[in-house]
Amino acid sequence: MLCNIIFEYMAKDDLNIKLSADKEALFASLKRSIKAKQVLDAMQLVPRESFVPRENRYMAYLDVPLPIGDGQTISQPYIVALITEALRLQPNDKVLEVGAGSGYRAAVLAELVPRGTVVTVEVVRELAQRARDTLCELGYENVVVEDATEVLGCSWRGPYDAIVVSAATPCVPASLISQLAVGGRMVVPVGDRDRQELVCVLRTGEGISLRMLGPCRFVPLIGREAFPYSI
Repeated sequence: MLCNIIFEYMAKDDLNIKLSADKEALFASLKRSIKAKQVLDAMQLVPRESFVPRENRYMAYLDVPLPIGDGQTISQPYIVALITEALRLQPNDKVLEVGAGSGYRAAVLAELVPRGTVVTVEVVRELAQRARDTLCELGYENVVVEDATEVLGCSWRGPYDAIVVSAATPCVPASLISQLAVGGRMVVPVGDRDRQELVCVLRTGEGISLRMLGPCRFVPLIGREAFPYSI
């Protein structure tokens, strides 16, 4: 109720001015820690407020995660930037995202691979359809939203140059490594339900190498090679 009152007030008092000011402050802050200019440029092109529920839209450019319904969140902008920077995307890359959520991260990825493809899968059907609708309305023609199956990823559309997992797993999923092309990169939060470490995986001709990016906290991935439905 309070959020609705705040939103209605901000709408009357020119919400766009607040969003513009918050956006400027956010990217000024991100520039101090994210060195990949192309990542920040891509994020600035994506209207994050379009992916946030109406009652939370006034917070769209704060550097915090926000709820999007069904127990899911839209990630903190800093985490989106950090992960995307680690993927080292090229314009022709084919990218897989596990956990579409609102579709926001897929839009950022799509900006970075204008001649490539982003495949994003989502287990919550309502969220998947909402992401499709938003991405379509914004004109992201190089994004495909798939309903998730029992098997992680989307192997029939692979292999992928990059994979990002938007939920926590107890270990690096072998099925996703198999969907990476040689030279491909994957970023995945690994740990328990409460605390994880962002892990960057590089697949080479000899195997895989791992690089730690720092602590994080994501909602748990549920299912095979992930967490059970009940603790």
